[in-house]
Amino acid sequence: MATKKTLWFWNILIVLTVIVCLLAFAAHYKNWTKIEPHQMTILSGIYYHDLKYDEIDSVLWVDRTPPMERLNGFSGFDKGKGVFREFKDSLTDKKVYVFIDNYANKKIRFVNKDASQLFLNLKDSTETEALYEFFENKLADIPE
Repeated sequence: MATKKTLWFWNILIVLTVIVCLLAFAAHYKNWTKIEPHQMTILSGIYYHDLKYDEIDSVLWVDRTPPMERLNGFSGFDKGKGVFREFKDSLTDKKVYVFIDNYANKKIRFVNKDASQLFLNLKDSTETEALYEFFENKLADIPE
């Protein structure tokens, strides 16, 4: 009678692969934000950005993002994430960070004091509006 060989190594490898795939999906699924006393951290998959409150020059609502060239990242369906560069600033190397979960909704445009930009919106438009109001109040509290 032939003995049944247990393939425990392959079973563990398959389970670990499924877990890693689920974690990658959860990380890319939406923009994860963490508000801290001096900065906001944005995480979306492999893209990570610290937005320090004292480095922000202005916060604006925009309906559309300007035409941009993708340096790395992706944009597809209704999402756009990564590092881009505006067409008008193609001679300079100013990076534009994009964390957009829904292109149809309004976006928050952050302009830093060094002229770099960040576009952000969340899946839920009410959360995006609350975040915009938070930054409006935060900028009013920061002395010049």
